[in-house]
Order: sequence, then structure tokens, then C-alpha cells
Amino acid sequence: MDANSLNLAGLKLATVQDKRTKKVLRMGFVDDVAMERMDKDGQVFLFDAEKGEPYVVVGGEYDKPLRLDSLIFSEDGKSVLIMAEPEGSTTGADTFLGDKNIEDLAFLSELQDFIEKRYKELPEGSYTTKLFKKGVNKMCQKVGEEMIEAIVEATNGSKDQFIYECSDMIYHLIVLLTYKGIRIEDLARELKARH
Repeated sequence: MDANSLNLAGLKLATVQDKRTKKVLRMGFVDDVAMERMDKDGQVFLFDAEKGEPYVVVGGEYDKPLRLDSLIFSEDGKSVLIMAEPEGSTTGADTFLGDKNIEDLAFLSELQDFIEKRYKELPEGSYTTKLFKKGVNKMCQKVGEEMIEAIVEATNGSKDQFIYECSDMIYHLIVLLTYKGIRIEDLARELKARH
């Protein structure tokens, strides 16, 4: 089916993209009914050619309907980019190409989500729970200790050990940020504003 045939059938090419990771989750078509359902329900719909009707697109950790964020139309109106938000973690193989829907840097946000959950629930036996219960001074001490260990590895150690110690430092920093009610994205916005 070429672009003119699609247009005559009232279909638009549709690409569903994760708003945060920018990965392509699905590709397909939309018709006027699918567009109306998206507008009405706030969920992503694509056109099912076999059934001749729209269906809701699911994905993410809970395999729930993708939330519609925005629609971006091509200049000629023949295609649409659907920006979507999967619910929960998106670490499963749920992209159009079957790869993991998470960027390495986006994992820091996922990690903070996990740490925030620990902070709310404070499960017994959790190392993170112990840090939260010991308070801000202990958290600051741990960030400092891990930073010193990272510096030592930077000057005298291997690349792998340096990465390991920096990861420890960042983990403890995210715990401290969570305790202070600050998101890792807040740091990213601050750094972005400086450039």
C-alpha cells in the first residue's frame, strides 16, 4: 500500500515513541476513529487492518495501555509521531525492534524510583533502609567515603575499579538526593541550564 492509497483509505502512518527514552515502541497506522479515541481516552490507539477498528497499544512493566503524551504531525499530514508514556518500568523487551526500552542514563531515573520506593516502605533488612534510618549525616558520610574511594581508583587503580567506585558514589548520592526530596532530573536540568 503506497502513501496515496493510505491517504484515500483515511489512514496515516504512525510511529509510537517513548517520550522519555525516545525508543520506537510500535509502528502502524491510525484512522480518524483511532485519533478520536486517543483524544477522548488519553491512551494510544492504532488501527487494526484485519478487524477494521482501532485497538489500544499496551506496554511497559505492567503491560498496561500506553498513556498519550502528544501528537506531532508531518507537514503533509500523512504521518504522525505519537509520543507515549509507558506505565512503570520499561526495562522489558517491548520496543518495535524487540530491544530493551531504556537508555543507560535513563536507568538513573529508574534507580531513583526504586530508592524512593524503599524510602516509602522501609523494608527490613534493606541496606538502603538502614541508610535512611541513620539520617542525613550518615548518608553524607557515605557519599564522601565513596568519593574518596573513587579518587583513589582514578589515580592508582584500573578503569573497571574506578567505574565500580563511581557507581557506589552515585548510588549513595541518589539515596541522599531522595532523602532531600530532589530528583536526579533536577540535577540534569541545572546542568542543562548552565550550557
